[in-house]
Order: sequence, then C-alpha cells, then structure tokens
Amino acid sequence: MNLHHLKVFLAVAEAGSISAGAERLHISQPAVTREIRDLEASLDLRLFDRQPRGVQLTEGGLRLHDYARRIFALERAAERDLRDFAQLEQGELHLGASATLGAYLLPPLLTRFRALHPQIFVSLEVSNTDVVTRQLDEGRISLGFVEGPFAQADYAHRLLARDALLPVASPLHPLARAERLEARDLQAYPLYMREPGSGARASIEQAYRDHGLEPQAGMAIGSTEALKRLLADGQGIAWLSQRVVERELASGELQRLAVQDLQIERELHVLWRLGTSLSPAPAAFLQLSQAPG
Repeated sequence: MNLHHLKVFLAVAEAGSISAGAERLHISQPAVTREIRDLEASLDLRLFDRQPRGVQLTEGGLRLHDYARRIFALERAAERDLRDFAQLEQGELHLGASATLGAYLLPPLLTRFRALHPQIFVSLEVSNTDVVTRQLDEGRISLGFVEGPFAQADYAHRLLARDALLPVASPLHPLARAERLEARDLQAYPLYMREPGSGARASIEQAYRDHGLEPQAGMAIGSTEALKRLLADGQGIAWLSQRVVERELASGELQRLAVQDLQIERELHVLWRLGTSLSPAPAAFLQLSQAPG
C-alpha cells in the first residue's frame, strides 16, 4: 500500500472534505482527488461517498481509517523513539572490561557519563581480555576495555593509555629490603599471577621470555584484590599495575622490589567490532574515554 496515498486518505477522512484535506496537506484539490482515486483503484474498493457538503467514509473506508490512524501513530512513535535514542534520552550501554580497567579506570568515567546521560542504562562486566573479546564477537557488549595483547586485525581499537606493571611483595619478603635486584633473582620465589586469559598475565609472560626467563606461576588467582592479599604470606611476588597498588605502596602494606633490568609496560585499549557503526551511547562513551581529564 502506498503510504502517501494513505496519508492523503487520512487527511481527507479527518478533515471531512476534499478541500479541507487539501488545505491540511498544502496541495491542490485535484491532486488530492487523484490520490484518493488511485488508492480506491488499488484496493478495488470505494472509500468515500461524496456528499453535497464534503465526504463520508464508507464501511470499507471506516475500516481503513482505523488502520491508517494506528499506522501513522506508530510512525510518530518511531520518530520520537529514534530521536530520543540519537539524543541519548534513552538507550543502553553494555561494556566489558578486564580487571584493572574495570576496577580502576572505568568507574570515574561511568560516573561522568551517568551525570551527562542519566536516562541511559549502563552495564559493565569485569572479567579478562579473552572473555571481553569473546563478548564482542558474540555482540553482547558494544565496547571492550582490555589491558593485554589481542588480535588487532580483528577489532577496531584505540589506545587509551600505557600502564606500568611493578614487581611487588610483602615487606616481610626476603627480597623486600634489597637495594638492587635483577629479574633472575626473582626466579627462586613463587610468582603469583592472574588466571590464563588475563592480559596482565600475558604481558608478564611475554616480558619474561623476551628477557630469557621462563615465568612459572606459583599461584593463579582470578581476582587482583585477592592476589594482593595473598602476597601477605611473605613468600610470593607479583607484577601488578601501578594503578592497583598505589595505596598499598603508600601505606607500606606492599613493597616495590628494586628490579633494575626488567620493566614491564602494557597498553590499555578500547575495542569494538570491526566494520560496525557504534550506536549513540557507546559512541558518546568512547569519546568521553578519550577526553582529557
């Protein structure tokens, strides 16, 4: 059914005459008459009875009038919905992040985003780099924030920041007071790391191998906070993000080990599906994540 014909029909039906319908639509009376005749011909059904003063809907016209009102009400609702969606008056934002980003970098960004767009529902799932990329592949999230290596050719991505991983241990650890250490000095002690699939673990393993060392996990922990607490045993060593251990280093709960010959730095990225256009909410959050401050 030609929607332009239907719009002309609805205008005439609600105005009560061809002339009033034409005036409402800002087109000529002959044009309106032609549109109505074309619609009646396409339906093989008379829609109006011509009266001395205006027109009256036939039974078929009454049935069509009900549909036409609903169709154009739905059209207006669609316009409102999409306008609100585009202007961030409604919508959803689904994010995934690996541990450090999810716990330390994203919370202040989410607070700012909510202040700007309080109508948007936001969800964040914190896991590890492997899980985040899988969520992107499955379309479960719009943006993924990762802190480890990923297949760069498979995702659109932008660099957010660089992050140093520091060798830390309990102040009770035998190496805690050493003024100068080499990476090989750490080999005699248990290495506490995140679980396989973690970006931090992948960065540490790669850095060790590049340095000619073989990383051997003495313990694999799925939580950075739990990992920090386990260092209190005075035996293990961990390489943790500077962002994660600032408070513990300042308070003396943890001690940075004086390793001189190995520095581990990783890149923090935001990813999204290659070849897809971001909806307004994730596009706005992406822009916010790269804004100064």
